[in-house]
Amino acid sequence: MQTEITAPVSIFDNTGSLCNFGWARGPFFHYNRALLWTPGRSIAESERYIIFSPTHLFTFELYDAGVFGHISVCAVPLLDKTVSSKFEKLSFPMGMLKLPNQSEETIIKTNLKNNLIEFICIEDGGRIIKIDTPQLSHNNRLRGEVVLMTQEYAQSIVTHIPWRRQKERFQLTRCSPCYTAEGVMQFENKPVLFNKGRAWGIYEWARIARPKKDIHYWAAACGMHRGRQIGFSVGYSSADSSSGTENAFFVNGILHKLEQVTFKISPSSWLAPWHFSSGSGRLEMIFFPARYNSYQNNFLFHSLHTRQFFGFFSGKVILDNGEVLHFSNITGLAERRKTIG
Repeated sequence: MQTEITAPVSIFDNTGSLCNFGWARGPFFHYNRALLWTPGRSIAESERYIIFSPTHLFTFELYDAGVFGHISVCAVPLLDKTVSSKFEKLSFPMGMLKLPNQSEETIIKTNLKNNLIEFICIEDGGRIIKIDTPQLSHNNRLRGEVVLMTQEYAQSIVTHIPWRRQKERFQLTRCSPCYTAEGVMQFENKPVLFNKGRAWGIYEWARIARPKKDIHYWAAACGMHRGRQIGFSVGYSSADSSSGTENAFFVNGILHKLEQVTFKISPSSWLAPWHFSSGSGRLEMIFFPARYNSYQNNFLFHSLHTRQFFGFFSGKVILDNGEVLHFSNITGLAERRKTIG
Protein backbone atom coordinates (compact mmCIF):
# COMPACT_ATOMS: atom_id res chain seq x y z
CA MET A 1 0.00 0.00 0.00
CA GLN A 2 1.46 3.35 -1.02
CA THR A 3 1.56 6.08 1.62
CA GLU A 4 0.25 9.51 0.64
CA ILE A 5 1.68 12.48 2.55
CA THR A 6 -0.91 15.27 2.72
CA ALA A 7 0.81 17.92 4.87
CA PRO A 8 4.36 19.33 5.15
CA VAL A 9 6.81 16.98 6.88
CA SER A 10 10.56 16.70 7.34
CA ILE A 11 12.42 13.76 5.84
CA PHE A 12 14.41 13.61 9.11
CA ASP A 13 13.30 12.80 12.66
CA ASN A 14 14.72 14.53 15.75
CA THR A 15 17.77 12.22 15.74
CA GLY A 16 18.63 13.00 12.11
CA SER A 17 17.44 9.62 10.82
CA LEU A 18 15.32 9.39 7.67
CA CYS A 19 11.55 9.12 8.07
CA ASN A 20 8.19 9.93 6.44
CA PHE A 21 8.63 7.87 3.30
CA GLY A 22 5.83 8.06 0.75
CA TRP A 23 4.45 10.23 -2.02
CA ALA A 24 2.66 13.58 -2.22
CA ARG A 25 0.78 15.83 -4.63
CA GLY A 26 2.97 18.82 -3.81
CA PRO A 27 6.39 19.75 -2.35
CA PHE A 28 5.52 18.65 1.19
CA PHE A 29 8.85 17.00 2.04
CA HIS A 30 11.33 19.31 3.77
CA TYR A 31 14.94 18.61 2.75
CA ASN A 32 18.03 20.16 4.34
CA ARG A 33 21.40 18.97 3.09
CA ALA A 34 23.10 20.18 6.28
CA LEU A 35 21.28 17.47 8.26
CA LEU A 36 22.51 14.57 6.12
CA TRP A 37 24.86 11.98 7.57
CA THR A 38 25.66 10.66 4.09
CA PRO A 39 29.12 11.58 2.71
CA GLY A 40 29.00 14.43 0.21
CA ARG A 41 30.44 12.24 -2.56
CA SER A 42 27.23 10.15 -2.48
CA ILE A 43 24.76 13.05 -2.63
CA ALA A 44 23.37 14.06 -6.01
CA GLU A 45 21.27 17.21 -6.49
CA SER A 46 19.76 18.27 -9.81
CA GLU A 47 17.37 20.74 -11.42
CA ARG A 48 16.08 20.04 -14.93
CA TYR A 49 13.63 21.60 -17.39
CA ILE A 50 12.31 20.23 -20.67
CA ILE A 51 10.46 22.65 -22.94
CA PHE A 52 9.08 22.02 -26.41
CA SER A 53 7.21 23.63 -29.25
CA PRO A 54 5.74 21.88 -32.32
CA THR A 55 9.18 22.06 -33.99
CA HIS A 56 11.82 21.95 -31.23
CA LEU A 57 12.57 20.42 -27.83
CA PHE A 58 15.16 21.79 -25.39
CA THR A 59 16.55 20.36 -22.15
CA PHE A 60 18.51 22.22 -19.45
CA GLU A 61 20.07 20.49 -16.46
CA LEU A 62 22.26 21.47 -13.51
CA TYR A 63 23.72 18.42 -11.75
CA ASP A 64 25.92 18.42 -8.63
CA ALA A 65 27.10 15.06 -7.28
CA GLY A 66 29.82 16.39 -4.97
CA VAL A 67 32.96 14.99 -6.59
CA PHE A 68 31.63 15.47 -10.11
CA GLY A 69 28.77 17.16 -11.91
CA HIS A 70 27.70 18.82 -15.13
CA ILE A 71 25.86 21.57 -16.92
CA SER A 72 23.86 20.13 -19.81
CA VAL A 73 22.01 21.91 -22.62
CA CYS A 74 20.42 20.02 -25.51
CA ALA A 75 18.53 21.33 -28.56
CA VAL A 76 16.45 18.83 -30.52
CA PRO A 77 14.81 19.85 -33.82
CA LEU A 78 11.82 17.52 -34.02
CA LEU A 79 11.72 17.84 -37.81
CA ASP A 80 15.46 17.29 -38.34
CA LYS A 81 17.81 14.51 -37.23
CA THR A 82 20.59 16.86 -36.08
CA VAL A 83 20.78 17.18 -32.28
CA SER A 84 22.93 19.99 -30.85
CA SER A 85 24.15 19.76 -27.28
CA LYS A 86 26.67 21.04 -24.79
CA PHE A 87 27.87 18.96 -21.86
CA GLU A 88 30.24 20.73 -19.49
CA LYS A 89 31.82 18.44 -16.91
CA LEU A 90 32.46 19.81 -13.43
CA SER A 91 35.14 18.43 -11.11
CA PHE A 92 34.39 18.69 -7.39
CA PRO A 93 31.48 21.13 -7.79
CA MET A 94 30.72 20.73 -4.05
CA GLY A 95 27.82 23.16 -4.06
CA MET A 96 29.17 25.69 -6.58
CA LEU A 97 25.88 25.49 -8.50
CA LYS A 98 24.11 26.67 -5.33
CA LEU A 99 21.10 24.44 -5.78
CA PRO A 100 18.54 25.19 -3.05
CA ASN A 101 17.11 22.82 -0.46
CA GLN A 102 13.55 23.26 -1.73
CA SER A 103 12.03 23.17 -5.21
CA GLU A 104 10.09 26.40 -4.58
CA GLU A 105 13.05 28.62 -3.69
CA THR A 106 13.36 31.73 -5.79
CA ILE A 107 16.41 31.95 -8.05
CA ILE A 108 19.08 29.59 -9.37
CA LYS A 109 21.73 31.32 -11.47
CA THR A 110 24.99 30.01 -12.86
CA ASN A 111 27.50 31.55 -15.24
CA LEU A 112 30.13 28.84 -15.47
CA LYS A 113 32.25 28.15 -18.55
CA ASN A 114 30.35 30.69 -20.66
CA ASN A 115 27.00 29.11 -19.85
CA LEU A 116 24.47 31.58 -18.47
CA ILE A 117 21.53 29.64 -17.04
CA GLU A 118 18.92 31.16 -14.79
CA PHE A 119 15.84 29.49 -13.30
CA ILE A 120 13.42 31.81 -11.49
CA CYS A 121 10.28 30.92 -9.51
CA ILE A 122 7.48 33.48 -9.84
CA GLU A 123 4.01 33.88 -8.37
CA ASP A 124 1.17 31.41 -9.00
CA GLY A 125 3.64 28.55 -9.49
CA GLY A 126 5.19 29.95 -12.65
CA ARG A 127 8.85 29.82 -13.64
CA ILE A 128 11.20 31.70 -15.95
CA ILE A 129 14.06 30.09 -17.88
CA LYS A 130 16.84 32.35 -19.21
CA ILE A 131 19.57 30.80 -21.35
CA ASP A 132 22.67 32.00 -23.19
CA THR A 133 24.91 29.17 -24.35
CA PRO A 134 27.29 30.36 -27.09
CA GLN A 135 28.82 27.10 -28.30
CA LEU A 136 26.61 24.08 -28.72
CA SER A 137 27.78 21.36 -31.07
CA HIS A 138 27.58 22.15 -34.81
CA ASN A 139 28.61 25.74 -33.94
CA ASN A 140 25.12 26.68 -32.80
CA ARG A 141 24.28 29.27 -30.20
CA LEU A 142 21.20 29.08 -28.00
CA ARG A 143 19.79 32.02 -26.10
CA GLY A 144 16.39 33.25 -25.05
CA GLU A 145 13.78 33.46 -22.34
CA VAL A 146 10.69 31.32 -21.79
CA VAL A 147 7.98 31.69 -19.14
CA LEU A 148 6.32 28.56 -17.79
CA MET A 149 2.84 28.86 -16.30
CA THR A 150 0.60 26.26 -14.74
CA GLN A 151 -3.06 26.00 -13.94
CA GLU A 152 -4.23 27.09 -10.52
CA TYR A 153 -3.83 24.31 -7.96
CA ALA A 154 -1.85 22.15 -10.42
CA GLN A 155 -0.26 19.19 -8.67
CA SER A 156 3.11 17.41 -8.89
CA ILE A 157 4.25 13.89 -8.21
CA VAL A 158 6.72 13.98 -5.31
CA THR A 159 8.26 10.86 -3.80
CA HIS A 160 10.56 10.18 -0.86
CA ILE A 161 11.67 6.55 -0.83
CA PRO A 162 14.57 4.59 0.76
CA TRP A 163 16.97 1.94 -0.41
CA ARG A 164 16.61 -1.48 1.18
CA ARG A 165 19.18 -2.25 3.89
CA GLN A 166 20.82 1.17 3.42
CA LYS A 167 19.26 3.36 6.09
CA GLU A 168 21.16 6.54 5.13
CA ARG A 169 20.26 6.40 1.42
CA PHE A 170 17.12 7.88 -0.10
CA GLN A 171 15.61 9.27 -3.29
CA LEU A 172 13.58 12.49 -3.09
CA THR A 173 12.17 13.58 -6.45
CA ARG A 174 9.56 15.93 -7.85
CA CYS A 175 8.15 16.06 -11.38
CA SER A 176 5.68 18.66 -12.67
CA PRO A 177 4.66 17.88 -16.28
CA CYS A 178 1.89 20.47 -16.37
CA TYR A 179 3.35 23.74 -17.68
CA THR A 180 2.45 25.83 -20.69
CA ALA A 181 5.35 27.72 -22.28
CA GLU A 182 5.53 31.22 -23.78
CA GLY A 183 8.60 32.99 -25.11
CA VAL A 184 11.31 32.66 -27.72
CA MET A 185 14.63 30.87 -28.13
CA GLN A 186 17.18 31.92 -30.75
CA PHE A 187 18.64 28.75 -32.25
CA GLU A 188 20.55 28.32 -35.53
CA ASN A 189 20.14 32.09 -35.99
CA LYS A 190 16.37 31.66 -36.14
CA PRO A 191 13.67 32.32 -33.55
CA VAL A 192 11.86 29.32 -32.07
CA LEU A 193 8.50 30.55 -30.79
CA PHE A 194 6.72 29.12 -27.78
CA ASN A 195 3.03 29.99 -27.96
CA LYS A 196 0.58 29.24 -25.17
CA GLY A 197 -1.56 26.23 -26.02
CA ARG A 198 1.01 24.86 -28.45
CA ALA A 199 4.17 24.72 -26.29
CA TRP A 200 4.79 22.90 -23.03
CA GLY A 201 7.21 22.47 -20.17
CA ILE A 202 8.26 19.80 -17.67
CA TYR A 203 10.14 20.44 -14.43
CA GLU A 204 12.15 17.74 -12.63
CA TRP A 205 13.88 18.15 -9.28
CA ALA A 206 15.93 15.52 -7.44
CA ARG A 207 17.87 15.19 -4.20
CA ILE A 208 19.39 11.73 -3.81
CA ALA A 209 21.73 10.02 -1.36
CA ARG A 210 22.55 7.25 -3.77
CA PRO A 211 24.02 3.77 -3.36
CA LYS A 212 27.25 2.78 -5.09
CA LYS A 213 25.37 1.51 -8.14
CA ASP A 214 21.99 2.41 -9.55
CA ILE A 215 20.07 2.41 -12.83
CA HIS A 216 17.14 4.79 -13.14
CA TYR A 217 14.55 4.74 -15.92
CA TRP A 218 12.30 7.74 -16.43
CA ALA A 219 9.83 9.08 -19.00
CA ALA A 220 7.67 12.20 -19.09
CA ALA A 221 5.50 14.05 -21.60
CA CYS A 222 2.93 16.82 -21.86
CA GLY A 223 0.41 18.06 -24.44
CA MET A 224 -3.25 18.57 -25.33
CA HIS A 225 -5.95 15.97 -25.79
CA ARG A 226 -9.46 17.01 -26.83
CA GLY A 227 -9.27 20.36 -25.09
CA ARG A 228 -7.60 19.09 -21.92
CA GLN A 229 -3.97 19.38 -20.95
CA ILE A 230 -2.49 15.98 -20.15
CA GLY A 231 0.91 14.82 -19.00
CA PHE A 232 2.64 12.06 -17.08
CA SER A 233 5.79 11.08 -15.25
CA VAL A 234 6.77 7.43 -14.82
CA GLY A 235 9.98 5.85 -13.63
CA TYR A 236 11.77 3.45 -11.31
CA SER A 237 15.20 2.63 -9.94
CA SER A 238 16.63 0.10 -7.50
CA ALA A 239 15.14 2.10 -4.61
CA ASP A 240 12.31 0.61 -2.54
CA SER A 241 9.13 2.13 -4.02
CA SER A 242 6.66 0.17 -1.86
CA SER A 243 5.73 3.36 0.03
CA GLY A 244 5.25 5.42 -3.13
CA THR A 245 6.08 5.07 -6.81
CA GLU A 246 7.17 7.91 -9.12
CA ASN A 247 4.26 7.19 -11.44
CA ALA A 248 1.34 9.54 -12.13
CA PHE A 249 -0.85 10.80 -14.95
CA PHE A 250 -2.16 14.38 -15.03
CA VAL A 251 -5.30 15.88 -16.55
CA ASN A 252 -5.64 19.67 -16.31
CA GLY A 253 -3.07 19.62 -13.53
CA ILE A 254 -4.87 17.01 -11.39
CA LEU A 255 -2.82 13.95 -10.43
CA HIS A 256 -4.08 10.41 -10.99
CA LYS A 257 -1.81 8.03 -9.08
CA LEU A 258 -0.37 4.92 -10.73
CA GLU A 259 1.40 1.97 -9.15
CA GLN A 260 4.35 0.14 -10.72
CA VAL A 261 5.02 0.82 -14.41
CA THR A 262 7.26 -1.50 -16.43
CA PHE A 263 9.48 -0.29 -19.27
CA LYS A 264 9.89 -2.84 -22.07
CA ILE A 265 12.81 -1.90 -24.34
CA SER A 266 13.94 -3.89 -27.35
CA PRO A 267 17.30 -5.60 -26.65
CA SER A 268 18.27 -5.20 -30.32
CA SER A 269 17.63 -1.45 -30.74
CA TRP A 270 17.07 1.45 -28.37
CA LEU A 271 15.30 3.27 -31.20
CA ALA A 272 12.63 0.57 -31.59
CA PRO A 273 9.28 1.40 -29.94
CA TRP A 274 9.25 1.22 -26.13
CA HIS A 275 6.27 -0.37 -24.38
CA PHE A 276 5.00 0.74 -20.99
CA SER A 277 2.46 -1.07 -18.82
CA SER A 278 1.28 -1.00 -15.24
CA GLY A 279 0.67 -4.13 -13.23
CA SER A 280 -2.91 -3.05 -12.53
CA GLY A 281 -3.58 -2.51 -16.24
CA ARG A 282 -4.36 1.18 -15.78
CA LEU A 283 -1.66 2.33 -18.21
CA GLU A 284 -0.75 0.89 -21.60
CA MET A 285 1.52 3.07 -23.70
CA ILE A 286 3.97 2.98 -26.63
CA PHE A 287 6.85 5.42 -27.10
CA PHE A 288 8.19 6.05 -30.61
CA PRO A 289 11.73 7.47 -30.32
CA ALA A 290 12.61 9.98 -33.03
CA ARG A 291 15.89 11.50 -31.79
CA TYR A 292 18.72 10.30 -29.54
CA ASN A 293 21.32 11.92 -27.31
CA SER A 294 23.80 10.48 -24.81
CA TYR A 295 26.50 11.74 -22.51
CA GLN A 296 28.94 10.22 -20.07
CA ASN A 297 30.82 11.68 -17.13
CA ASN A 298 33.70 9.69 -15.62
CA PHE A 299 35.75 10.99 -12.72
CA LEU A 300 38.02 8.90 -10.51
CA PHE A 301 35.86 5.95 -9.38
CA HIS A 302 32.57 7.69 -10.19
CA SER A 303 30.59 7.67 -13.41
CA LEU A 304 27.28 8.77 -14.86
CA HIS A 305 26.04 7.49 -18.22
CA THR A 306 22.77 8.83 -19.62
CA ARG A 307 20.90 7.77 -22.75
CA GLN A 308 18.07 10.12 -23.77
CA PHE A 309 15.41 9.55 -26.39
CA PHE A 310 12.98 12.16 -27.68
CA GLY A 311 9.76 11.33 -29.46
CA PHE A 312 6.04 10.73 -29.12
CA PHE A 313 3.80 8.71 -26.79
CA SER A 314 0.45 7.07 -27.56
CA GLY A 315 -1.74 4.83 -25.43
CA LYS A 316 -4.53 4.74 -22.89
CA VAL A 317 -4.89 5.33 -19.17
CA ILE A 318 -7.67 4.63 -16.69
CA LEU A 319 -8.14 7.68 -14.46
CA ASP A 320 -9.04 7.57 -10.76
CA ASN A 321 -12.73 8.08 -11.59
CA GLY A 322 -12.74 5.12 -13.98
CA GLU A 323 -12.65 7.18 -17.19
CA VAL A 324 -10.63 5.57 -19.98
CA LEU A 325 -8.57 8.22 -21.75
CA HIS A 326 -6.93 7.44 -25.09
CA PHE A 327 -4.13 9.74 -26.26
CA SER A 328 -1.74 9.89 -29.21
CA ASN A 329 1.45 11.68 -30.33
CA ILE A 330 2.19 13.44 -27.04
CA THR A 331 5.73 14.88 -27.15
CA GLY A 332 8.20 13.87 -24.46
CA LEU A 333 11.36 11.98 -23.60
CA ALA A 334 12.49 8.71 -22.07
CA GLU A 335 15.88 7.97 -20.57
CA ARG A 336 18.13 5.48 -18.83
CA ARG A 337 20.63 6.85 -16.32
CA LYS A 338 23.31 4.64 -14.76
CA THR A 339 25.48 5.82 -11.85
CA ILE A 340 28.46 4.15 -10.24
CA GLY A 341 30.45 5.33 -7.23
